[in-house]
Amino acid sequence: MTQPKAVIFDLGKVLVDFDYRIAARRIAARGTMPAAEVQTWIDHSPLLFRFETGRITKEQFFAGVQAATGFRGTIEEFSQLFADIFTPIEPMVKLQADLRERGVPTYIFSNTNELAVRHIRQHFPFFSRFDGYILSCEHGAMKPEPHLYAVVEEETGCRGNELFYTDDRLENIQAAVERGWQVILHETADKTRKAIQAAGLLS
Repeated sequence: MTQPKAVIFDLGKVLVDFDYRIAARRIAARGTMPAAEVQTWIDHSPLLFRFETGRITKEQFFAGVQAATGFRGTIEEFSQLFADIFTPIEPMVKLQADLRERGVPTYIFSNTNELAVRHIRQHFPFFSRFDGYILSCEHGAMKPEPHLYAVVEEETGCRGNELFYTDDRLENIQAAVERGWQVILHETADKTRKAIQAAGLLS
């Protein structure tokens, strides 16, 4: 098997954990909609999808949330409440650091939004230590849409089994398999590390 030339990491549930219930409780405390309903709205409203594909601005997203939930507060307050839902997954952060130390290029490939990225960049130093970032909000598409995978190939200059990819969602992994990438469905840090070792990238 070809040794990969670059490793591609999903962000949420791979490098950082997150819980939108935290945001729902905070928004509910400043609005008129109960927390459980805010959570359901976040999960099912097309507004978040449009925000994460860059089709609306943060101002438009905020206005939509405010109209739906009765949130009383500024866009700055909302941005903090909405984005502060992440905790780093330290064994995976260490895995990326080990790859970087070995000179292996690493990239983040994520369905995410501007507020989340800004918060993670400001609060988690590891985020700045990647060779590149392919983010849904900057490319008008979300995984597993093929367009985004083509952007990864263009950004990395790699194709097929030159790429090693880990993601916690099976549909995203399957889209990569169809392009010939080497993959591991992320379930635990230990399993993902062993797969990267088996690929010859770490001892």
